[in-house]
Amino acid sequence: MTFTPREIFLTKGVGRHKEELASFEEALRDAKIARLNLVHVSSIFPPHCVLVSQEKGAKKLRDGQITYCVLSRNATNEYRRLIAASVGLAIPADRNQYGYLSEHSSFGENEQQAGDYSEDLAASMLASTLGIEFDADAAWDKKKEIWKISGRFVKTANCTQTAFGYKNGMWTTVIAAAVLLP
Repeated sequence: MTFTPREIFLTKGVGRHKEELASFEEALRDAKIARLNLVHVSSIFPPHCVLVSQEKGAKKLRDGQITYCVLSRNATNEYRRLIAASVGLAIPADRNQYGYLSEHSSFGENEQQAGDYSEDLAASMLASTLGIEFDADAAWDKKKEIWKISGRFVKTANCTQTAFGYKNGMWTTVIAAAVLLP
Protein backbone atom coordinates (compact mmCIF):
# COMPACT_ATOMS: atom_id res chain seq x y z
CA MET A 1 0.00 0.00 0.00
CA THR A 2 1.40 3.38 -1.01
CA PHE A 3 0.20 6.59 0.57
CA THR A 4 1.44 9.93 -0.67
CA PRO A 5 -0.48 12.85 0.80
CA ARG A 6 -2.17 15.20 -1.66
CA GLU A 7 -3.12 17.83 0.93
CA ILE A 8 -1.83 19.08 4.27
CA PHE A 9 -3.31 21.43 6.82
CA LEU A 10 -1.71 23.15 9.80
CA THR A 11 -3.35 23.34 13.21
CA LYS A 12 -2.48 24.20 16.80
CA GLY A 13 -3.94 24.00 20.27
CA VAL A 14 -3.47 24.44 24.00
CA GLY A 15 -4.88 22.39 26.86
CA ARG A 16 -4.85 22.56 30.67
CA HIS A 17 -5.67 19.86 33.20
CA LYS A 18 -4.42 18.43 36.49
CA GLU A 19 -3.18 15.35 34.58
CA GLU A 20 -0.55 15.71 31.85
CA LEU A 21 -2.22 13.22 29.49
CA ALA A 22 -5.58 14.95 29.88
CA SER A 23 -3.98 18.33 29.12
CA PHE A 24 -2.57 16.80 25.91
CA GLU A 25 -6.08 15.57 25.04
CA GLU A 26 -7.43 19.08 25.63
CA ALA A 27 -4.76 20.51 23.31
CA LEU A 28 -5.75 18.00 20.62
CA ARG A 29 -9.39 19.02 21.06
CA ASP A 30 -8.47 22.69 20.76
CA ALA A 31 -6.63 21.86 17.51
CA LYS A 32 -9.67 19.85 16.35
CA ILE A 33 -7.73 16.61 15.85
CA ALA A 34 -8.58 14.69 19.07
CA ARG A 35 -11.01 12.39 17.24
CA LEU A 36 -8.20 10.91 15.13
CA ASN A 37 -5.64 8.15 15.67
CA LEU A 38 -2.47 10.11 14.99
CA VAL A 39 0.66 8.51 13.58
CA HIS A 40 3.77 10.66 13.80
CA VAL A 41 5.88 10.84 10.66
CA SER A 42 9.06 12.66 9.72
CA SER A 43 9.46 15.90 7.89
CA ILE A 44 8.84 15.64 4.13
CA PHE A 45 6.30 17.87 2.36
CA PRO A 46 5.40 15.62 -0.63
CA PRO A 47 5.76 16.74 -4.25
CA HIS A 48 2.51 18.15 -5.71
CA CYS A 49 0.95 18.39 -2.24
CA VAL A 50 -1.32 21.37 -1.53
CA LEU A 51 -1.59 23.33 1.71
CA VAL A 52 -5.29 23.72 2.60
CA SER A 53 -7.09 25.45 5.45
CA GLN A 54 -7.70 23.65 8.73
CA GLU A 55 -11.45 23.87 8.15
CA LYS A 56 -11.29 22.33 4.68
CA GLY A 57 -8.87 19.59 5.73
CA ALA A 58 -10.73 18.60 8.91
CA LYS A 59 -13.94 18.03 6.89
CA LYS A 60 -12.21 15.21 5.02
CA LEU A 61 -11.43 13.22 8.17
CA ARG A 62 -13.59 10.61 9.91
CA ASP A 63 -13.77 9.83 13.63
CA GLY A 64 -11.16 7.23 14.57
CA GLN A 65 -9.33 7.50 11.24
CA ILE A 66 -5.63 6.65 11.27
CA THR A 67 -4.05 9.95 10.27
CA TYR A 68 -0.43 10.82 9.62
CA CYS A 69 0.98 14.05 11.00
CA VAL A 70 4.13 15.94 11.87
CA LEU A 71 3.55 16.93 15.48
CA SER A 72 5.36 19.23 17.87
CA ARG A 73 4.39 19.03 21.55
CA ASN A 74 5.50 20.65 24.80
CA ALA A 75 4.16 20.62 28.36
CA THR A 76 4.82 22.12 31.77
CA ASN A 77 3.30 22.15 35.22
CA GLU A 78 5.43 25.13 36.31
CA TYR A 79 3.46 28.30 36.95
CA ARG A 80 4.21 31.08 34.44
CA ARG A 81 6.76 29.02 32.46
CA LEU A 82 6.47 29.94 28.78
CA ILE A 83 6.30 26.94 26.43
CA ALA A 84 6.07 26.72 22.65
CA ALA A 85 5.36 24.10 19.99
CA SER A 86 5.85 24.94 16.33
CA VAL A 87 5.80 23.31 12.90
CA GLY A 88 7.72 25.03 10.09
CA LEU A 89 7.09 24.58 6.38
CA ALA A 90 9.20 25.15 3.26
CA ILE A 91 7.72 24.45 -0.18
CA PRO A 92 9.93 24.53 -3.30
CA ALA A 93 8.94 26.43 -6.44
CA ASP A 94 9.39 23.21 -8.47
CA ARG A 95 6.34 21.21 -7.34
CA ASN A 96 8.01 17.99 -8.61
CA GLN A 97 10.51 18.43 -5.74
CA TYR A 98 9.67 17.62 -2.14
CA GLY A 99 9.76 20.24 0.58
CA TYR A 100 10.25 20.11 4.33
CA LEU A 101 8.30 20.30 7.55
CA SER A 102 10.10 20.83 10.85
CA GLU A 103 9.10 20.40 14.48
CA HIS A 104 10.36 22.68 17.24
CA SER A 105 9.47 22.88 20.92
CA SER A 106 11.02 25.25 23.43
CA PHE A 107 10.86 26.98 26.78
CA GLY A 108 11.05 30.76 27.10
CA GLU A 109 10.46 31.61 23.42
CA ASN A 110 7.48 33.69 22.37
CA GLU A 111 5.35 32.83 19.34
CA GLN A 112 7.45 34.93 16.94
CA GLN A 113 10.76 33.44 18.11
CA ALA A 114 9.58 29.82 18.05
CA GLY A 115 7.79 30.29 14.71
CA ASP A 116 10.78 31.93 13.06
CA TYR A 117 13.03 29.13 14.33
CA SER A 118 10.83 26.31 12.97
CA GLU A 119 10.35 28.10 9.65
CA ASP A 120 14.10 28.71 9.38
CA LEU A 121 14.80 25.06 10.18
CA ALA A 122 12.46 23.81 7.43
CA ALA A 123 13.86 26.35 4.95
CA SER A 124 17.46 25.42 5.83
CA MET A 125 16.76 21.74 5.20
CA LEU A 126 15.20 22.57 1.83
CA ALA A 127 18.01 24.96 0.90
CA SER A 128 20.65 22.31 1.60
CA THR A 129 18.73 19.80 -0.56
CA LEU A 130 18.48 22.32 -3.40
CA GLY A 131 22.16 23.28 -3.14
CA ILE A 132 21.45 26.91 -2.20
CA GLU A 133 24.39 28.36 -0.30
CA PHE A 134 23.69 30.39 2.81
CA ASP A 135 25.28 31.41 6.09
CA ALA A 136 23.67 29.19 8.75
CA ASP A 137 24.45 31.83 11.39
CA ALA A 138 22.81 34.69 9.44
CA ALA A 139 19.62 36.25 10.70
CA TRP A 140 16.39 34.63 9.47
CA ASP A 141 15.35 37.75 7.51
CA LYS A 142 18.64 37.74 5.58
CA LYS A 143 18.39 34.02 4.75
CA LYS A 144 14.75 34.39 3.74
CA GLU A 145 15.71 37.14 1.30
CA ILE A 146 18.49 34.97 -0.23
CA TRP A 147 16.06 32.09 -0.74
CA LYS A 148 13.39 34.37 -2.19
CA ILE A 149 15.89 35.85 -4.66
CA SER A 150 17.04 32.37 -5.69
CA GLY A 151 13.53 31.74 -7.06
CA ARG A 152 13.63 28.16 -5.81
CA PHE A 153 11.29 28.65 -2.83
CA VAL A 154 7.61 29.36 -3.29
CA LYS A 155 6.51 29.48 0.34
CA THR A 156 7.71 29.27 3.91
CA ALA A 157 5.37 29.38 6.88
CA ASN A 158 4.90 28.20 10.42
CA CYS A 159 2.12 27.21 12.80
CA THR A 160 3.00 27.99 16.42
CA GLN A 161 1.26 27.69 19.77
CA THR A 162 2.59 29.21 22.99
CA ALA A 163 1.20 29.32 26.52
CA PHE A 164 2.23 30.04 30.08
CA GLY A 165 2.11 27.34 32.72
CA TYR A 166 -1.00 27.53 34.89
CA LYS A 167 -1.18 27.91 38.66
CA ASN A 168 -1.63 25.17 41.26
CA GLY A 169 0.60 22.68 39.42
CA MET A 170 -1.90 22.10 36.63
CA TRP A 171 -0.41 20.84 33.37
CA THR A 172 -0.37 23.06 30.31
CA THR A 173 0.27 21.39 26.94
CA VAL A 174 0.79 23.08 23.57
CA ILE A 175 0.79 21.37 20.19
CA ALA A 176 1.32 22.33 16.58
CA ALA A 177 0.72 19.86 13.76
CA ALA A 178 0.83 19.39 10.02
CA VAL A 179 -1.90 16.85 9.20
CA LEU A 180 -1.42 14.84 6.00
CA LEU A 181 -4.47 13.95 3.92
CA PRO A 182 -4.94 11.37 1.14
